[in-house]
Formats: sequence, C-alpha cells, structure tokens
Amino acid sequence: MADALILARALADPQSLALDTDWIGLITTARAEQLLGTLAYRLDGLPLPEDVALLLADARASAENGRRAALWEAEMARRALAPLDCQVVLLKGTAFVAAGSLAGRGRSIGDCDILVPRAALDRVEAALLAAGWEWVKPDPYDDAYYRRWMHELPPLIHRTRDRMIDVHHTILPPTARITPDAAALLADAEPLGNGLSVLSPRDLIVHAAAHLFADGDLAGGLRNLWDIHCLIDDHGSDGLAARAAHHGLTRETARALRLCHRLFDTPVAPEHRDLRGGDALYLRRVLARDDWGRPIRPATRFAFYVRSHWLRMPPAMLARHLWTKWRR
Repeated sequence: MADALILARALADPQSLALDTDWIGLITTARAEQLLGTLAYRLDGLPLPEDVALLLADARASAENGRRAALWEAEMARRALAPLDCQVVLLKGTAFVAAGSLAGRGRSIGDCDILVPRAALDRVEAALLAAGWEWVKPDPYDDAYYRRWMHELPPLIHRTRDRMIDVHHTILPPTARITPDAAALLADAEPLGNGLSVLSPRDLIVHAAAHLFADGDLAGGLRNLWDIHCLIDDHGSDGLAARAAHHGLTRETARALRLCHRLFDTPVAPEHRDLRGGDALYLRRVLARDDWGRPIRPATRFAFYVRSHWLRMPPAMLARHLWTKWRR
C-alpha cells in the first residue's frame, strides 16, 4: 500500500515529479498532513497540469492569508502583554513566519504559541483574560491538571477573533523524563525588534525535535521533520549537538536529523546519515497515510499514542489521570 513517502519525495525534489504523477494522491496526502501550502510553494513555477496549478495557486493564497492572520494574532498578544514588560517568545509556526524562515513558506499555522517566564504566568494570564481571551477548557479537573502538571496554561481562545493562544513556560511537561533549560531558551532568544522574540536557531531545531519525539504521538510528524529540514537549510547545524545535550535532548535531536536525511536528503554530519535502531518504526509512523490521505497502520499509530502518554508522566500518575478522565 502506498504511504506518505510520495509527499516527502515531492517536497525534497519537486523537479523530479512527472506530468503523469498521481496528483490526486499527492494533493490529498499533503492536505491531510497540513502540508498543502508548503507543497504549493515548492511546486510554484514548475510545469503542472492546469487543474493542479489552479488548486495550488489557491493553496498559496490561503497560506498567505494564514500567515497574515498568525502575525496579526502575535501582534494582538504583544499589545495585551506589553504593559507587563515581560519577555514574550513566539514558538512553532508563528515564529517561523515572523522570522522569515524557509519553514514558514506555506506553513499551516493553528494556535499562537508563546513562551514566557514561569514567574510571569499569573500576570500574563490576567492580561490575556482582560484583553478578550477566555478558557477553552473550563472543567475544574482539566484546569488543575494543566496548572500543576503541564508545560503551559490551559488553552485560551479569543471571544471575537476565535483564535487560540497557548502560553508555555517551558517546552516539555515538568512530569516528563527530560527537563529542558527554560531559562536558557529565554536568555538566548533573538529579538525581532517589535517587542517579540523567537528562539535561537539551535533552540528552534531542538524544540521541534522535542515536540516530535519527546512529547507527542508523531501526528503531523512529516510537517515537523520538514520544519527541521528547513531550519537546517536556513541556519546549518553547527553547535546543534552541544545545545541538544544542554537541554537533555541529544537522542531526540539526533533521530530527527537521521529521519530528515532519509526523507529529504538534509545535509547532516556523517554520523546522522544512516538509520539506527528503532528509526524504521518512527518512519513507519510518520508516513502512515495512504494516497487518499487516510490514516493507515492503526496498530503503529496506537502504539505511539500510548507512548506519548508514557513519556509525559510516571506510570502511577498516568494511571490516575486516565482513570479520572475515563470516569468523567
């Protein structure tokens, strides 16, 4: 059965696509992986069937609208938090477009993710609530769970713009087995000149690797690996190993580099050019989508879902949490 490798190859080498490519399969897979805008930019200017060219032009226009909306939401957050004189660091897709990174070209952007000092969380929360954001999860258990155990506040949504913001104080849950240096993330963040900052180039890559391999279930993993490929294309990887080690994310970052090299021919150090133990299973999960955009390999996907919860908290805590959620 075909999988999402068709999309990875198209992103890596768009000029290799022939006019008789399975365009339906490629486009539906890209849409399902939230990479349609990215693919549209990668194929821009190449000879394409007319209907495909029109569809991809629409995708580029939609991605541009998404970029503007993301930057406007970042500006609204900046205005709300400016009186606090508090450092505000953009994360993920919003950071990529704000910094003009290659990873931001056509990228699908959902929530506005920001990183602030943990000591400022109460003031940040109050300022956002006063500026029109409100809780998405008012349930008392969920609220207490986020505040006690997670690396972010419960998600907020703006009552009129219907846009969500996630306020982080670090990049992995405090209950996780890995504890990145949040103070170093903030200290080395690079100002954009408008009151907002983005993580340093090395921390951008380490954060993407952490989000992919130390926190989630690899849903959207192909997009995250493309982010890392683009960040390396923008900034190189000098000093990356030392930075990953500082945050306790050497294994995750190295795996990200190996998978990027395998999928996109990303230029990496020789020691990251060959797959190692377990990498094939991660690739199987990242590519688990057929040529109609439908999820495949349910056993693999479920295994990574269980793994994501296992990574986030110790077994006893996980059992209590799942039991509580099941009862509710």
